[in-house]
Amino acid sequence: MKTVFVDTSGFYALLAATDPAHAKVAAAFLQAERENWNLLTTNYVVHESWAIIQNRLGWKALEAFLDVALPLCEVEHVGEAMFALGTARCRQARHRKLSLCDCISFEFIRLRRIGWAIAQDEHFVKEGVMFPTP
Repeated sequence: MKTVFVDTSGFYALLAATDPAHAKVAAAFLQAERENWNLLTTNYVVHESWAIIQNRLGWKALEAFLDVALPLCEVEHVGEAMFALGTARCRQARHRKLSLCDCISFEFIRLRRIGWAIAQDEHFVKEGVMFPTP
């Protein structure tokens, strides 16, 4: 079974019809359902996604996120150890546009040995995590 991480940028592109990656991301979610991929995300991504979707797309989109998109994923809760790894990575990188949520996601992906992510964030590609292709 293919394990794929889902990032905020993936959730956002799925819900925002005007996002340039909308069709590609929607197709990936459909493929995930057809092929029974194991979609994983973290509670940090859920928090970040909620805030961005609510702010940029409104409550109707947020309801779609909560009722349709999020139930397709297993949500892992970040504990103290993962938080510490993410924080250390972020502090070491000192990159202004690299978020704590991203750094925690990268540590999660590294420890789980995940090679794919439904993500539109260039930092995932730099980490060697690729968008899943058929």
